Amino acid sequence: MQTSQVRITVNGCVIDTEPTRSILEAMIDAGETLIDGVGCMGQGVCGSCRVLVRRQGESEVLSALACETRACEGLQVAFLDHLPMHRHHVYAMDDWNGDSWRILERINATFPEAQHCRHCGGCDSACPKHLEVHKGVMLAAAGDLSAADCFDECIMCDLCTIACPELISPNHLGLYVRRLSTAIGFRPADLVLRLHQIERGEMVIDQDVASTQP
Repeated sequence: MQTSQVRITVNGCVIDTEPTRSILEAMIDAGETLIDGVGCMGQGVCGSCRVLVRRQGESEVLSALACETRACEGLQVAFLDHLPMHRHHVYAMDDWNGDSWRILERINATFPEAQHCRHCGGCDSACPKHLEVHKGVMLAAAGDLSAADCFDECIMCDLCTIACPELISPNHLGLYVRRLSTAIGFRPADLVLRLHQIERGEMVIDQDVASTQP
């Protein structure tokens, strides 16, 4: 059974394809040479094939991944160029010097823009994976490392960074928090608590324990 054809427009080029094909597959079928904007070739994990799409009869322009978006009649597609970086968030993997109590200071120092989030929701709307990006930014800005959970499936496509009017670079903030969370997560919680008690002079020695006897 032959599938009916649909016509899409990609970067100004008209392509006839089947509705079962993704935008990326349609371009390959049409003989387009793909040297940019592709990475994992359809796995949906690299974020390289980020595009803006507008469906026929609709005015809203949405962000998406070309490898995950099916062709449909009248679909308008524009690939996004590489992101120009307005500010680099430079840090070292151990720049908190092992002092986990100053993590909030490090986050604020490395990503000061996070404190100025406008709560516009543009990052949530731009995310092709439908992650809670704004929630993650808010948690990170408060020093809450559970923010890492919000970015677990981030593919670093930079669409949230493009959409952010405050240049927060939410995906890069998420990656930073994920690294922090992993580094600190290896520390035993009971040891962290004990060290905290020692610093505050709260350490209690049980004299009845055999190991405390001379």
